[in-house]
Amino acid sequence: MGAELPDYYFRIRDNGAFVFRVDTENRQRRIEMDHIAVVNIKNGDIKPQGGRTLSPEDLREIKRWMAERTDLLARRDIDDIHRAVDYLNLTTHWVQSKASDAQLEEVTDALLLAMHDLRSVLVRKKADRLMKG
Repeated sequence: MGAELPDYYFRIRDNGAFVFRVDTENRQRRIEMDHIAVVNIKNGDIKPQGGRTLSPEDLREIKRWMAERTDLLARRDIDDIHRAVDYLNLTTHWVQSKASDAQLEEVTDALLLAMHDLRSVLVRKKADRLMKG
């Protein structure tokens, strides 16, 4: 482990994190993590733990982390969609060149329904954007 540890540690959980203050300034030089808050990035809640009041520095670091985490998750979402487009192309190639009749029988209806649903939503959203612009 490196010599410099961060002042805060964020244990990721669904919709946010548990926030810990990292402390190595004790007699034994052990790493101690004091649970100071629970954050929810979906609704912006920051809940202090253990009856404590968060310092302005605590709040600043938590809000900075929340902004960075929100940005990261947004980038991951769009990356996942780009991967889905790639996967659709690979699926098309598989269907055309490798799939057996039994494999196609197993997946055709599910794929057609999912693609129909996706197409319907995309067309509606594009029409909405065109009407606004």
